[in-house]
Amino acid sequence: YRDAVVEQLGLKLEVAKVEDYIADGRLRERTDGTRNQLQTVPLLDSINAHRFDAVFGGGRRDEERARAKERIFSLRDEFGQWDPRNQRPELWSLYNGRHRPGEHVRVFPLSNWTELDVWNYIEREQIPLPSIYYAHERDVFERDGMLLAVGPYSQPRSGETVHSRVVRYRTVGDMSCTGAVASTATSPAEVVIEVAASEITERGATRADDRASEAAMEDRKREGYF
Repeated sequence: YRDAVVEQLGLKLEVAKVEDYIADGRLRERTDGTRNQLQTVPLLDSINAHRFDAVFGGGRRDEERARAKERIFSLRDEFGQWDPRNQRPELWSLYNGRHRPGEHVRVFPLSNWTELDVWNYIEREQIPLPSIYYAHERDVFERDGMLLAVGPYSQPRSGETVHSRVVRYRTVGDMSCTGAVASTATSPAEVVIEVAASEITERGATRADDRASEAAMEDRKREGYF
């Protein structure tokens, strides 16, 4: 899907892989198996190597409390770190992208959107998506109230039983810490109905990395994470 979009729009794609960093010793695997936090180093290296002034992300304020207080233009220091105290006012939708050499800005155009807004837009514009966002059959096991897929980076532990379930993914990220949700939605219209009835955000429902502590996301952002 990614490569097809790149080809269709004629984009230049720069890819940094956590696997490469582990293979050459720049990063070590975590004992819990998740690679989510390990993404920060390749991300910052790529930003520095290409001297990007701005990097766009798809984060939204309704996803998680740290994202709720981050600005649309989020200034990052020369180490890629976020300090909430350095946020700039964004009155009347005016944004300040100025930064010192070595600093950069993370830009989140969808900050004020909700998951429902996103799916209403997808339905209206008939935007094609990877099939993983719609209901499909997959082998999963339950851990901490989440359905994790069986795969190379997520294996059931003793006492965890594998079942074949019809599920979909509300958010797609690190396989080792991203859960699926039981669903029968196979179209944008059906997902809209499902999301409208949901009482918990997609990250709250499916991301184990956000459950590490009350400030898990903010801690990662302070280290340079998106």
